Formats: sequence, structure tokens, C-alpha cells
Amino acid sequence: QAQAGWLQHDFGHLSVFKKSSWNHIVHKFVIGHLKGASANWWNHRHFQHHAKPNIFKKDPDVNMLHIFVLGDTQPVEYGKKKLKYLPYNHQHEYFFLIFPPLLIPVYFQIQIISTMIRRRFWADLAWAISYYMRYFITYIPFYGVLGSLSLLTFVRFLESHWFVWVTQMNHIPMEIDCEKHRDWLSSQVAATCNIEQSFFNDWFTGHLNFQIEHHLFPTMPRHNFWR
Repeated sequence: QAQAGWLQHDFGHLSVFKKSSWNHIVHKFVIGHLKGASANWWNHRHFQHHAKPNIFKKDPDVNMLHIFVLGDTQPVEYGKKKLKYLPYNHQHEYFFLIFPPLLIPVYFQIQIISTMIRRRFWADLAWAISYYMRYFITYIPFYGVLGSLSLLTFVRFLESHWFVWVTQMNHIPMEIDCEKHRDWLSSQVAATCNIEQSFFNDWFTGHLNFQIEHHLFPTMPRHNFWR
């Protein structure tokens, strides 16, 4: 599932086939039939991230819904306004209890399903239904309904930790702030950092250890980032 996530990311960025239409078709298959998610939901969310990385109210990846405060300016803003939804002085401790285990199994799932229904992404919904049909037809004979649901939840629980580890380590250490109206190149470099290259890191991160190169050349096939 984690590797399918990196694969759909490739198709979503049109970096596999020469024809955009082929990338779009296979993207719907991979993210819909292999992962049970929505291509339109992913495109809408991820392209905002690429346009304005690490910018509050514009990058959905740093929209933490008052659960965490990020960067240098947001904690000051929350302090001045005395916004205390949670004990933020302990966020480094409750981060591991809330964000990695719940992002994919709970938050993303609710958002994906509600988005497909609310925005009438019926084709995406059909692909997602095909995923669940295939999954339960495969596993119910072995584990029953409850066992199959437990397995699905556990897999997504593990995948969520994997996903959070990769996506946070190459953005969160960088500048997170309000819009500064920089030129595009500067805004991309200020929000991205690379992780040491190795065979394991390339595989584990889907080559997103080359985050700077990916943000500067988002349609480049990932195996060329190192060049």
C-alpha cells in the first residue's frame, strides 16, 4: 500500500507516460482500485501543496486544524491571541499519539469519502468501491468480516506512520510561514529539504528523499532525480 502510494504520486504528476491522458487513466486505477482513494481529491489537495508549500491557509499539508502549531510565527500568533485548543507545550509528546496513527485510517478516509460524495466524483467513487469489493471478496473467506476490517485498519495504521515519516521529514524542518509573495523558485527551495541518498532511502521514500528536485521539476520521472 505504501509503495502504491508513491506510484500513484508518479502518475498524478504525469511523470510516467508521455501522454497526459494515459497518466490520468492509470492514476485513477492505482489510487482508486489499488488504494480505495480518489484521484480528484488527491490532485486538488496535492497541487495546492506544490503551488504554495509550507504556507499557512494555502498548503493543506500544514493545515493542522488547531491540533499542532508549526513554524516560528504560528506559535507567536496563538500566544498573542491566547488560543489554547490543546496544551501546545506538549505537542512534541502527543504528536506520536495523534498524527501518525490517525492521519490515513481516520482523517484521510473521512475526507476522501465526504469529498467524493459532496463534489459528485462518481467515477472516483466507483473506483474506490471496486477496491473495497475486491478486498472483502479476497479476505472475508479467510478472516471473516470483522477480521478483514481489522486487517485493513491495521495495514492503514502502519502505512500512516510510514507516510507521515516521509512527508514530514522533508518539509517540516523548513520554513513554515504566511505568504511572503516570493518568486516561485525561492518559495520552493525555502520549504523543501533532501534526505541522504541510499538504496533503502530511495525505496522507502519513493525517491521523495530528493524533495528539492521533485518540487523544482514535479513532472520529472523519479529515477532521474539523482542526476
